[in-house]
Amino acid sequence: MKDMQGIIRQAQQMQERLARLQEELAGRTVEASSGGGMVTVVVNGRQEVVSVRIEKEVVSPEEVELLQDLVTGAVNEAISRSRKMMADEMAKITGGLNLPGLF
Repeated sequence: MKDMQGIIRQAQQMQERLARLQEELAGRTVEASSGGGMVTVVVNGRQEVVSVRIEKEVVSPEEVELLQDLVTGAVNEAISRSRKMMADEMAKITGGLNLPGLF
Protein backbone atom coordinates (compact mmCIF):
# COMPACT_ATOMS: atom_id res chain seq x y z
CA MET A 1 0.00 0.00 0.00
CA LYS A 2 2.86 2.37 0.79
CA ASP A 3 4.32 1.76 -2.66
CA MET A 4 1.05 2.85 -4.25
CA GLN A 5 0.98 6.02 -2.14
CA GLY A 6 4.53 6.79 -3.23
CA ILE A 7 3.63 6.32 -6.87
CA ILE A 8 0.60 8.59 -6.50
CA ARG A 9 2.72 11.23 -4.73
CA GLN A 10 5.34 11.08 -7.51
CA ALA A 11 2.63 11.43 -10.15
CA GLN A 12 1.20 14.47 -8.36
CA GLN A 13 4.64 16.06 -8.11
CA MET A 14 5.26 15.47 -11.81
CA GLN A 15 1.88 16.98 -12.63
CA GLU A 16 2.74 20.09 -10.59
CA ARG A 17 6.11 20.43 -12.33
CA LEU A 18 4.46 20.04 -15.74
CA ALA A 19 1.91 22.75 -14.88
CA ARG A 20 4.74 25.11 -13.89
CA LEU A 21 6.55 24.23 -17.11
CA GLN A 22 3.50 25.11 -19.19
CA GLU A 23 3.35 28.53 -17.53
CA GLU A 24 7.07 29.07 -18.03
CA LEU A 25 7.00 28.03 -21.69
CA ALA A 26 4.16 30.46 -22.39
CA GLY A 27 6.60 33.25 -21.52
CA ARG A 28 9.50 31.89 -23.57
CA THR A 29 9.86 32.52 -27.28
CA VAL A 30 11.77 31.22 -30.26
CA GLU A 31 12.49 33.07 -33.48
CA ALA A 32 12.86 31.83 -37.03
CA SER A 33 13.38 33.62 -40.30
CA SER A 34 13.31 32.87 -43.99
CA GLY A 35 14.57 34.55 -47.10
CA GLY A 36 17.81 35.53 -45.42
CA GLY A 37 15.97 37.40 -42.67
CA MET A 38 13.41 39.04 -44.93
CA VAL A 39 10.59 37.48 -42.85
CA THR A 40 10.99 36.79 -39.13
CA VAL A 41 8.43 35.06 -36.92
CA VAL A 42 8.41 34.79 -33.12
CA VAL A 43 6.45 31.93 -31.50
CA ASN A 44 5.94 31.25 -27.80
CA GLY A 45 6.10 27.92 -26.00
CA ARG A 46 2.41 27.38 -26.58
CA GLN A 47 3.01 27.45 -30.34
CA GLU A 48 1.23 30.81 -30.65
CA VAL A 49 2.61 33.32 -33.14
CA VAL A 50 3.69 36.36 -31.13
CA SER A 51 4.94 38.53 -33.98
CA VAL A 52 5.72 38.62 -37.68
CA ARG A 53 8.29 41.06 -39.07
CA ILE A 54 8.53 41.61 -42.82
CA GLU A 55 11.25 43.71 -44.40
CA LYS A 56 9.96 46.44 -46.71
CA GLU A 57 11.89 45.12 -49.69
CA VAL A 58 9.67 42.01 -49.79
CA VAL A 59 6.38 43.93 -49.85
CA SER A 60 5.56 44.29 -53.52
CA PRO A 61 2.40 43.44 -55.47
CA GLU A 62 4.57 41.51 -57.93
CA GLU A 63 6.12 39.41 -55.14
CA VAL A 64 2.98 38.29 -53.26
CA GLU A 65 3.61 34.58 -53.81
CA LEU A 66 7.21 34.90 -52.65
CA LEU A 67 6.07 36.74 -49.53
CA GLN A 68 3.47 34.07 -48.79
CA ASP A 69 6.11 31.35 -49.13
CA LEU A 70 8.53 33.22 -46.87
CA VAL A 71 5.89 33.76 -44.17
CA THR A 72 4.80 30.13 -44.33
CA GLY A 73 8.38 28.90 -44.07
CA ALA A 74 9.22 31.17 -41.15
CA VAL A 75 6.04 30.25 -39.23
CA ASN A 76 6.61 26.54 -39.72
CA GLU A 77 10.24 26.77 -38.63
CA ALA A 78 9.35 28.84 -35.55
CA ILE A 79 6.67 26.34 -34.52
CA SER A 80 9.14 23.49 -35.02
CA ARG A 81 11.68 25.24 -32.78
CA SER A 82 8.99 25.89 -30.17
CA ARG A 83 8.03 22.21 -30.15
CA LYS A 84 11.68 21.22 -29.73
CA MET A 85 12.08 23.67 -26.85
CA MET A 86 9.00 22.18 -25.20
CA ALA A 87 10.16 18.59 -25.77
CA ASP A 88 13.61 19.35 -24.34
CA GLU A 89 12.09 20.88 -21.20
CA MET A 90 9.59 18.03 -20.84
CA ALA A 91 12.40 15.47 -21.04
CA LYS A 92 14.05 17.13 -18.03
CA ILE A 93 10.90 16.58 -15.97
CA THR A 94 9.86 13.16 -17.22
CA GLY A 95 13.36 11.72 -17.38
CA GLY A 96 13.00 11.17 -21.10
CA LEU A 97 9.81 9.11 -20.81
CA ASN A 98 7.48 9.66 -23.73
CA LEU A 99 4.16 10.37 -22.02
CA PRO A 100 1.57 11.00 -24.75
CA GLY A 101 -1.00 13.73 -24.33
CA LEU A 102 0.90 15.91 -21.87
CA PHE A 103 1.12 18.89 -24.26
